Amino acid sequence: MAARYQAPRGTFDVLPEAARGRARIEAAAAAIFARAGYEPLATPVFEDTELFERGVGKSTDIVRKEMFTFEDKGGRSLTLRPEGTAPICRAYVEHGMHKLAQPVKLSYVGPFFRHERPQAGRYRQFHQLGAECIGTDSPLADAEVIMLLSDLLGELGVPGVELRLGSLGSLEARRAYLEQLKAHLHAHEGELSKDVRERIDINPLRAFDSDDKGTQGVMASAPTIVDSLEGEDAEHFAAVRELLDAAGIAYTVDPTLVRGLDYYTRTIFSFVCDQLGAQSEVGGGGRYDGLVEQLGGPATPAIGWAAGIERILLALDEEDEPAGRDAFVAIADEGQRQRAMALAVELRHAGLSAEIDLAGRALKGQLKHANRIGARRVLILEADGSAQLRDMDSGEQRAADPGNLVDEMTGGES
Repeated sequence: MAARYQAPRGTFDVLPEAARGRARIEAAAAAIFARAGYEPLATPVFEDTELFERGVGKSTDIVRKEMFTFEDKGGRSLTLRPEGTAPICRAYVEHGMHKLAQPVKLSYVGPFFRHERPQAGRYRQFHQLGAECIGTDSPLADAEVIMLLSDLLGELGVPGVELRLGSLGSLEARRAYLEQLKAHLHAHEGELSKDVRERIDINPLRAFDSDDKGTQGVMASAPTIVDSLEGEDAEHFAAVRELLDAAGIAYTVDPTLVRGLDYYTRTIFSFVCDQLGAQSEVGGGGRYDGLVEQLGGPATPAIGWAAGIERILLALDEEDEPAGRDAFVAIADEGQRQRAMALAVELRHAGLSAEIDLAGRALKGQLKHANRIGARRVLILEADGSAQLRDMDSGEQRAADPGNLVDEMTGGES
């Protein structure tokens, strides 16, 4: 007996019933993006490893522990993309998008990869969609991208969503703040977890995310950057909040909010859904004003977000019912097979969903199958060339004009 294979751990097959929900999310996002002028862009599934080491940050968990990195036959180090923003910025620089009218507004959807412990809502291959607004430092852009994600989650009906809002300040303000935070952590080093102690000097912000009780106790008295924002940073954050207030979008300012990537500056945000448990975020992002320049482009402010499709589906906790068919063409005699196929094709070209029997069932079995797939009407082709039209909801059946069967099925009159 031949060996049976399974999908690798942390990956999964998207079966038809799950694909319907995904398609609904992607279609809703595409419509929202289009209305706001965010054009779709697709980047390769793998990139040069250095892109993520430079862009995401060597001190992040993503780069240190979670990337799927391999060497190709030419000896180049490549990585399956763990996130979407660095590749988008690479494309922005590579294709000279800074020469276009700014800002450049882009959207994307696709698979991403991280080597982490699989659990509910978190997989080694996962799917995200996102939006990036590149080329403006206006707080209007911050508010707009937040509103896009708010609109998407609202349109999909994701329950119990809360927007948490924070700021990391400018790169200069962030550097000054990090020195304060490092001093606080070093002063309480003995109370911190081993992982946090090892990263005090390279990524102290991650201490806010720690689930270690000792670390949490230390962080309860740690200085926060939101409380120390000054000048333009404070004005920018206040302007974003005012715009969200004016748009009627509720939020909570979270001084301890951080992101898992090094490129974030100023506004950061997270949409969380408490019913998801520990992995509560369904989407989030922030401003990354230094990333494009860091990747070899001109100094370019930008902001964006990503949302996990699996997380959204888990929060919705529902299965999409299969779509019914407009028509099913059944045959009472084998001699009508070619006629049935030609008619089904004609109906499809007329804009209807139509199927025929492909399994050699008897007429009774065909009608049963038509009911199984949710066909609303069945056209029965008789051996003598006549036809019957059956309404599957009412069970009513009448003679159909053999010369105008497409009109009969599309609602036209003979």
